[in-house]
Amino acid sequence: MREYLLTLLITAAVTYLLTGPVRKFAIVAGAMPEVRARDVHREPTPRLGGIAMFAGLCAGLLVADHLTNLNEVFEKSNEPRALLSGAALIWLIGVLDDKFEIDALIKLGGQMIAAGVMVMQGLTILWLPVPGVGTVALTQWQGTLLTVALVVITINAVNFVDGLDGLASGMVCIAAAAFFMYTYRIWYSYGIEAAAPATLFAAVLMGMCLGFLPHNMHPARIFMGDSGSMLIGLVLAAGAISVTGQVDPDVMKLFAGSERNTVHQMVPVYIPLLMPLTIIAIPAADFFFAVVRRTWRGQSPFAADRGHLHHRLLEIGHSHSRAVLIMYFWSALIGFGALAYSVNSASMWIVLGIVFLSFIGLVLLLLPRFTPRAPRWAEQFVPPRYRRRRAAAARQAAPAAVYQPVCPVKDEHRAPVGAAVNGVSGANGSTAIGHRSGLLDRDRTGTSR
Repeated sequence: MREYLLTLLITAAVTYLLTGPVRKFAIVAGAMPEVRARDVHREPTPRLGGIAMFAGLCAGLLVADHLTNLNEVFEKSNEPRALLSGAALIWLIGVLDDKFEIDALIKLGGQMIAAGVMVMQGLTILWLPVPGVGTVALTQWQGTLLTVALVVITINAVNFVDGLDGLASGMVCIAAAAFFMYTYRIWYSYGIEAAAPATLFAAVLMGMCLGFLPHNMHPARIFMGDSGSMLIGLVLAAGAISVTGQVDPDVMKLFAGSERNTVHQMVPVYIPLLMPLTIIAIPAADFFFAVVRRTWRGQSPFAADRGHLHHRLLEIGHSHSRAVLIMYFWSALIGFGALAYSVNSASMWIVLGIVFLSFIGLVLLLLPRFTPRAPRWAEQFVPPRYRRRRAAAARQAAPAAVYQPVCPVKDEHRAPVGAAVNGVSGANGSTAIGHRSGLLDRDRTGTSR
């Protein structure tokens, strides 16, 4: 455990320290696209944060290769080298997209090639534990197709959810933490060395996200871009592939005892089928609904819009930070709920706890729909937004405020706070201060998503 923690800390430190210089490089390189109508941020913000994250990945694997116990992972398995090869390819495609906006089909082809590179080096699904059937061995073509499909779905699911400051990196970090605890339990409790690569991948992934997250929290100073979102999606998929298709359930010796006990003991074996889905449940749901929504409208599945889950949270009335925290909550509930169920599936308290927390999550999700109003005698003791008179006056004044003409600033020598100078954003490089009309933002941007 100490070596895993050391690898995590080294990865996080390298990512954190390099993100600042990478931000300056992105500004100089011009990797700061104009704000589009679908974007939530209000100022051009540099991308290419994936450069620092890839450097953290390389540093973490390099340190792990020189540690006493983790060195055995590199000696007994070729999976770390397979991951590094696929990650380098997908990272390069992401960097080109952050700078030049390459076509979506080209990115899809690159994702499939990166998955194929990992398969060629041994990181593939060899068998599947199927409930009621047992362990089913896969042919080479079946394993390759299943591996490529899982990689492509995971990469695009993480890429789709990367729409708010700190959202993708935080959700993937939570998923990686749950996955680390699950794989470490298989490796430590059952003594299965085949689970060690997946545990290492999860530790490195947590370090990448934790190192980048301080720079990406609202207001974000830099975005990870496709170079970062596709990279962490690939690492997440690699860990799921490793533990699902490489760990033999027969080695765990869980078939002894009565039929009832065998069913409960086999839960840790069947969880690998569900764990990769639970850790990306929210991004995968967002991905599925986006494809259905765009196809129903006659658009391309890769045509961008403002219908993602995080956009809907903002439309309900949640603030930027609250929307991110709600997504964090659901990711943690699904991931750690599946983890707790795998540890003790016979406990009713775990099920009741998950149901209770789900109810709390629904209340928090719908809270803006039920804004309470204090009685008149208590209005002086509550914040202004809960006072009936203030709320009614604000609703009456809202139409006049929307249609007031915007007058230009007469003082030409005084620049507004956070204004861009020569195409470069202000000090924080993220969010402007003050109110801006969404209609004006849409008029200034030429594209829609």
